[in-house]
Amino acid sequence: MKEKRKGMQRRAFIKTAAAAGAALSVAPTMTFAKNKEESKVRIGFIGVGGRGRSHLNNLLKRDDVLIPAICDIDTKAIDASMNMISKAGFNNPEVYQDGEHAYEKLLSRDDIDGVIISTPWLWHTPMSVDAMKAGKYVGVEVSAATTLGECWDLVNTYEETGSPLMILENVNYRRDVLAVLNMVRQNVFGELLHARCGYRHDLRAVKFNPGVTFGEGAKGEARWRTQHSLKRNADLYPTHGVGPIAAMMNINRGNRFLTLTSHATKSRGLHKYIVDHAGEDHPNAKLKWKLGDIVTSTINTANGETIIVTHDTNSPKPYSLDFEVQGTQGLTEFDYYNKRIYVEGISKPHHWDEMDDWLKKYDHPLWKKYGEYAAGSGHGGMDFFVDHAFVETVKRKALPPLDVYDAAAWSAITPLSERSIAEGNSVQYFPDFTRGNWIKREPVFALNDEY
Repeated sequence: MKEKRKGMQRRAFIKTAAAAGAALSVAPTMTFAKNKEESKVRIGFIGVGGRGRSHLNNLLKRDDVLIPAICDIDTKAIDASMNMISKAGFNNPEVYQDGEHAYEKLLSRDDIDGVIISTPWLWHTPMSVDAMKAGKYVGVEVSAATTLGECWDLVNTYEETGSPLMILENVNYRRDVLAVLNMVRQNVFGELLHARCGYRHDLRAVKFNPGVTFGEGAKGEARWRTQHSLKRNADLYPTHGVGPIAAMMNINRGNRFLTLTSHATKSRGLHKYIVDHAGEDHPNAKLKWKLGDIVTSTINTANGETIIVTHDTNSPKPYSLDFEVQGTQGLTEFDYYNKRIYVEGISKPHHWDEMDDWLKKYDHPLWKKYGEYAAGSGHGGMDFFVDHAFVETVKRKALPPLDVYDAAAWSAITPLSERSIAEGNSVQYFPDFTRGNWIKREPVFALNDEY
């Protein structure tokens, strides 16, 4: 009963927020519906596996969304999604599951405003490109692209069609991340100099499931994700760390990534895991894994900052995104298990301060306004915010706060790091995906308390 009441309160909130949002000044093409049903935004889902259903769960708690169609080639994923939709009291959507290109039929519908794409990485760009060409708003999971060519495909298609794309980077909306962004914007740390971030997550049990199985016959992400570790030596998953830092450094909006160099350790973790769990005689124990256990990249920006990005998924460790932000006035290191800060003139010289009071003082307006309603939405509440931002962007016919240029620049770290490692840690140059417009583009992310 308590859960039901919380759900009703959340729906009432969304309804109120939607009405309030209609009064905001948005893009000049914004139009408003004449009745309640027309005011609902129509979202299709391409990919309703674990991640897709997390997005679905959040949208099913809203009163301003319709879900006309879903697509997935996995019957179990479809069945689970239909059960969720029915329990939420939504009309049954049309289902597309006949082959890998069934999503194209979903995109041909004229009753869909936007799509959320939560599929294996290699499908992100092709599906996003097709969706933009079909005139849909696109919300694409991370990373958005796997090659530089795909990064350009996203940018070029957006510029040709005018159909916006949002990269669904939920960590940008994490409560402590937004609080630190607030500190950066209020000059707590002075002028920024350096940052550290990464993806340090023991994924061995995800890459092999069940046992030491991957590829055909495996479950979940082991069906496709592990293959990248076998074939590529690169930072395969950079955006959870670099997305928040890019927002703090105004990348693509007065600043940009310039160069990157990457190093990789030897590969031992996945082989050891196989041997430990299945023995040296198991066929997978004979495989030669390309991905170094720890990949470290250093990025230089146009404004003179440096960023260290770490990818570390094949060895035992607690989860961490390893955030550090440093400026001329002080610095902070923060994550789930480590939150400390030093600000010159306020902190005791040469001593760290605990960060709880700072985080409360600089709590971002988005969390102050919506934090109660974010509970239970996934990943500590930050999933609510990224889905809310996408829905509001589509509803208002506005430009997304994390756009196609962000998707391209952040995702480019994977192919650039791969090339740097292959070429003996050589310097790689980031393409300017904005074609020079980064100089005049203004920051927009999290600058209001709406989305």
